[in-house]
Amino acid sequence: METVIHLLADETRGLWMHPGPSLDADSHPESSFASHPPRVLIADDQATVCEALRLLLKSDGYETELVSGPASLLDSLERSDFDLVLLDLNYTRDTTSGREGLDLLTRIRAMDQNLPVVVMTAWSNVDLAVEAMRRGACDFVQKPWDNKQVLASVRHHVERHRAQRRERSYLSAELNDAIETQRRFLPEQLPQPSGCDIAVAYLPARFVGGDYFDVVEGDQHTAICVADVAGKGLPAALLMANLQAALKPQMQRASSPGAVCRDLNLHVRHSGKFISLFHALLDAEARRLVYSNAGHLPPLLVRADGSCDRLLSEGAVLGAFETWNYEEREVPLEPGSRLVLYTDGMVEASNASGQDFGEDRLRELAIANRHQTAEQLKQTILSAVMRHCGSQLQDDATLLVIALRD
Repeated sequence: METVIHLLADETRGLWMHPGPSLDADSHPESSFASHPPRVLIADDQATVCEALRLLLKSDGYETELVSGPASLLDSLERSDFDLVLLDLNYTRDTTSGREGLDLLTRIRAMDQNLPVVVMTAWSNVDLAVEAMRRGACDFVQKPWDNKQVLASVRHHVERHRAQRRERSYLSAELNDAIETQRRFLPEQLPQPSGCDIAVAYLPARFVGGDYFDVVEGDQHTAICVADVAGKGLPAALLMANLQAALKPQMQRASSPGAVCRDLNLHVRHSGKFISLFHALLDAEARRLVYSNAGHLPPLLVRADGSCDRLLSEGAVLGAFETWNYEEREVPLEPGSRLVLYTDGMVEASNASGQDFGEDRLRELAIANRHQTAEQLKQTILSAVMRHCGSQLQDDATLLVIALRD
């Protein structure tokens, strides 16, 4: 886990983290894929059958690789990419039931859910065909086969597979654009106001997300916000982009938190979604914080003596009501205090038993490690959350830590 967290922290100076898989939808770009003839893997324990199928497919422009059994087939799939598998269901260990071939089909599907598999057998029956299709075969051919039928089936499923790969490639490009766009909405580097250290972690659950944070330093005040759109993925990201466009100018003007919440509530009231927002103005010199909380999880203010306050205020989530008068509250910031802001993805991260990490655990960690720097405390909390959920977040998660120097 320490290695995982370290690698994540290297992304965009530690501000953007993503534990999910790569967005590369295909190891071969479409231009390269289109320039090569389709490749078919033929699996049959009879050499004469393999050779006959090879010659048949060669006549129609296919490249082929021949294997004689399950082990060699799986090895070929590990080493190379194919456009289709032509799979015999019967092997020497199990010559009539097709059970060995069905189990092999299940293993192929575990390796690649999209690769088309056409199954063949000389011992066909309705039950075997139904079971093969249930396990992911795209077609069923009975031996002795009809050449035209085999070629038509292979051609149809290869072309369909290629079209699906093109679509995944286009989707990958669009998602990469969306990620880069949202990345630009977030600060590339956090300001460090006099007397403060600030650190943040941002982890979208689905490449892009509905969490948002910002820190804008002004002449006297530093504006701070953390927000969370109900939902996740692209719809939440689109609404968050809209919110960011309305919020950023107000943060730059150091508008009062209550007025900001009122304006944003009007801005999103017809969106059909709700947004929680914590917005504050930090005066590091006067050591005070003025804030409004629009239905957001209350940040924690941990003092040097170990006492802890939850920063609540009477505010509804944005978009829930036509109008709402958001109150402001003010708290003193004593030397050595730690301010911990977060979204529900942090505390609702659950383990295999369905147990959430929870606000109590987060508060105990913040208190126990209150003498750490902002960066250290962020890493301590983040490591504990990721260990708890096995690095599998169920929702977008943001953690922002502000440390007041002694």
